[in-house]
Amino acid sequence: MSDLTHFNDSGRAHMVDVSGKADTSREAIAAGTIKVLPATFERIQNGKIAKGDVLSVAQVAGIMAAKKCHDIIPMCHPLLLTKVNIEFVEDSKVDADGYCSITATGTVRVKGQTGVEMEALTAVSVTLLTIYDMCKAIDKGMYFTNVGLLSKEGGKSGDFTNPHIEAMHTNVKV
Repeated sequence: MSDLTHFNDSGRAHMVDVSGKADTSREAIAAGTIKVLPATFERIQNGKIAKGDVLSVAQVAGIMAAKKCHDIIPMCHPLLLTKVNIEFVEDSKVDADGYCSITATGTVRVKGQTGVEMEALTAVSVTLLTIYDMCKAIDKGMYFTNVGLLSKEGGKSGDFTNPHIEAMHTNVKV
């Protein structure tokens, strides 16, 4: 068979049985960037978006998404998360394409039988989607870039740092 864990002996999808695994401390950090026009960036910073405080709403949406990851991703286990944090790095510098950027970093922790990589990635993705949703009336050209897992700690497979994503997020602390 395959070394993919989410398939049974018949080749059908299944949720992995983690009942025999010990509870261990685990953490995952993911990040992603949304590119916005300078005028949009300025309006976000000055609280001039009609739908409200964009980053505060996006932060709460990301936290809620991590907590509900198992409802979105079919093979994820429901977890009692012990920490979810979303942080932002805002860069007003206009890049070569004419965009400013906001990078969201999501840190998720659990003491449990399975990791929280999907929860961290879901948190960051929904955070960026919420920024897009709140600003789309004035900037339909926003786009996401460099979304990925920065690092994970704990579990059977051990620690991991993603050099590809980490290099793209030099302004983010891992």
